[in-house]
Amino acid sequence: MASNKHRLTITVDPHLVDASHDAVAAGKADSVSAWISDAIEEKLLRDQRLEHLAAAIADFEAEHGEITAQEIEAQRRSDRERATVVRGTAKTA
Repeated sequence: MASNKHRLTITVDPHLVDASHDAVAAGKADSVSAWISDAIEEKLLRDQRLEHLAAAIADFEAEHGEITAQEIEAQRRSDRERATVVRGTAKTA
């Protein structure tokens, strides 16, 4: 599969350069360019998911009214109470 790639010059923090080289050395990426490209792709997908989530929330609120801080806290408590602890101990409210 042929792909169209574009050369890009970027400036990044030193710890990110080190991490990219470590990933390549560990066989987690074919190259620094591939590692950076994957990171950009993941960021793009995350941003798109967040945009869809924001749109879904806006649609819900348009139909049912604004979600209040009290409703969020009540849901958080309910989620915590129903959660199954898989390691450690359960937090109490």
